[in-house]
Amino acid sequence: MAKNGSHSEHYSGPLKRLLLAVLMLCLVGLFIFWRIDSPRVERFRAQVVDRVIPGFDWAMAPVSGAVRLLRDFQSYQRIYDQNQELRRELRQMTAWKEAALQLEQENARLRDLNNVRLDPRLTYITGVVLADSGSPFRQSVLINLGSRDGIVDGWAAMDGIGLVGRISGVGPNTSRVIMLTDTTSRIPAVIQPSGQRALITGDNSAAPPIDFLEDDDQVRPGDRIVTSGDGEVFPPGLLIGQVAEDPGGRLRVRLAADYERLEFLRVLRDHGARQVSAPSALILPDVTPGMDLPAPNVPEPNGG
Repeated sequence: MAKNGSHSEHYSGPLKRLLLAVLMLCLVGLFIFWRIDSPRVERFRAQVVDRVIPGFDWAMAPVSGAVRLLRDFQSYQRIYDQNQELRRELRQMTAWKEAALQLEQENARLRDLNNVRLDPRLTYITGVVLADSGSPFRQSVLINLGSRDGIVDGWAAMDGIGLVGRISGVGPNTSRVIMLTDTTSRIPAVIQPSGQRALITGDNSAAPPIDFLEDDDQVRPGDRIVTSGDGEVFPPGLLIGQVAEDPGGRLRVRLAADYERLEFLRVLRDHGARQVSAPSALILPDVTPGMDLPAPNVPEPNGG
């Protein structure tokens, strides 16, 4: 029995080496055959590929499944990251909401403490924009408010955020609003915080220029522009926009009103500011007829 075992081991070693050599020769031959550039060999290779490759779909199934699983995992990872980002933004917005509520309450308390009264004359009425002029030489819109609603020429029109223009032409049921961008528009304004006074001049562009500025050095892009109330054209303090600078270096206005989406306009009922007829009454007491005023204290000349 031992002799048979030694004979099997004696033949198994050379047989393994022979099979390995044959396998290597087959692989080398297959490699050389696959590299031969001949039409006949190319047709044979195509036939082999057509017969062998479709049968290997079962072998590629695990690889395809692994690739899909990896892509799904990456997609879930992106969704998870977006969810975390939305949670962080929600927490920030909640904090901002709480801060806004606190500021609103504090503002109400300060108004109560200071006994602030808002100007009752500046009420408003809201109208719908009916049509746009559509002319390159005239910037105006038509609203569904007229004399039946008490509209008066010259009243200011706003879109809820910024000044849009003024009423120019009132009919029984409609009115026309001349925009700030119109060439006929001239608005006295104040630039904050420097307090510089200027004139906003319409030129049919989306950003009207700033003219007659007192001191350009005190004005920076981003400064707030409001109406000054000079000439009683508009009530003071209405937001116009912000200072901007064009490529040529000229200061212009980035309007706060959204002229591309004018659907509703708020017309301010301005019944005029209080006129001071006697400026001396602001600093002197009322004097009744026959009452003697105290003589002013005039110093005596030296040596007299």
